[in-house]
Amino acid sequence: MAFAADSLQGKAILITGGLGAIGKVVVQKLLAHSARVVVNDIVGEQEAQEWMQAAGCTPDRCVYFKADVTTAAGAQALVERAVVSFGTVDVALCHAGMAQSCSILAYPEQDWDRIVRVNLRSAFLVAQAAGRAMVERKTLGKIIFTSSWVQDTPWPDITPYNVTKSGIKMLMRGMARELAAKGIRVNSIAPGIVAVGMAKRQWDTEPDYRRRAEKAIPLGYMQPPESVADAFIFLCSHASDYMTGATLMVDGGCSLYPMD
Repeated sequence: MAFAADSLQGKAILITGGLGAIGKVVVQKLLAHSARVVVNDIVGEQEAQEWMQAAGCTPDRCVYFKADVTTAAGAQALVERAVVSFGTVDVALCHAGMAQSCSILAYPEQDWDRIVRVNLRSAFLVAQAAGRAMVERKTLGKIIFTSSWVQDTPWPDITPYNVTKSGIKMLMRGMARELAAKGIRVNSIAPGIVAVGMAKRQWDTEPDYRRRAEKAIPLGYMQPPESVADAFIFLCSHASDYMTGATLMVDGGCSLYPMD
């Protein structure tokens, strides 16, 4: 274990997209480091409870809350649930997101709207609601966004995703500037090509994608999701208390692309 098991002792943390492929790993790491966690996603209650039970989550430290956080009402309800469950919100992880591979010339308008809504709008709404709760309770909290190495380096066929991650970068920096005086730190994590979800499926089934991806990773292998979770643990912990407005690039060197 890279960090002490009690490094998040007493912290109440909410995470959106917590039952996604990376989200599940992050949730388990948060719990392993003594945090209390409100997990948000849009999967059914029974499916969520089955996973939480299998993962060893206990009701006193881990609560599931289904809500559509692309709406202000859903985001506010999530934050209120966290406050009711654990008395406060110390850290808000705006992690929910999606990607879709398609040429920009063929990208449907409705899919553009959907990815902007899920990736960028939800991040803004949850961060805003959490920030308000922190200010109201005078909590010296943290807001952490999940960005990506493509916030600065466009990757082919996911241009709308690239755009949302660039937007998250500026949303993070703007909020960090405005909330610093309130003692609220705002940062983001930028993973690389993670070995789960769409990237892993493309790696396994699309030779052209794998050729490009292998060239784009200087360390030479796909990113383990645990490395993303470790970055979250660091930013949630007191070790990062003097950081705000920063992107923690944890990408195996992908942001150095193109290498030739």
